[in-house]
Amino acid sequence: MDTTTELRAFNQLFSDHQSRFIRFANSYIRDTAIAEDFTIEALMYYWENRHQLQSETNVPAYILTIIKHKCLNHLQHLQTVQDVSEKILSNAQWELSTRIATLQVCEPYEIFTAEMQAIVDQTLESLPSQTRKIFIMSRYQNKSHKEIAELLNISTKGVEFHVSKTIKALRISLKDYMPVLLFFL
Repeated sequence: MDTTTELRAFNQLFSDHQSRFIRFANSYIRDTAIAEDFTIEALMYYWENRHQLQSETNVPAYILTIIKHKCLNHLQHLQTVQDVSEKILSNAQWELSTRIATLQVCEPYEIFTAEMQAIVDQTLESLPSQTRKIFIMSRYQNKSHKEIAELLNISTKGVEFHVSKTIKALRISLKDYMPVLLFFL
């Protein structure tokens, strides 16, 4: 068969079956543009490989098989994309739930309290032992200035001096926490 006859036969095949091929593909793909593309691609594949087919090959069935495989590949790809999207969404939902749960149990006051206590301890350690001892007696042991003065054999003004010296050092050390302290107090 010469090329002109082959071309006429192909054009006849195209006009006779194109709309049926497109309907077939569209019934699965549900996208007319993609169904048309698959039909054209299948017809082109047939045309390019027509000399390798046996003479008794049912050409419309052959082209329909190509379209079927294109549709299957497309649908499997869509399914894979959907599966991955669902996994991503599931992971995103889990991550969001975890962030919500973590934030619900988070107690900023406790976090700041532990940090502030560490700063207080460090600041007290940096003070002279007499100043530290007086402050601990005043604030942690709830002793009055008069009791401390009598125990250490110093004046109450001396106790006040050491306590105010410690408070000043703590105020400097805790300057970044003052807004938080004011918020919680």
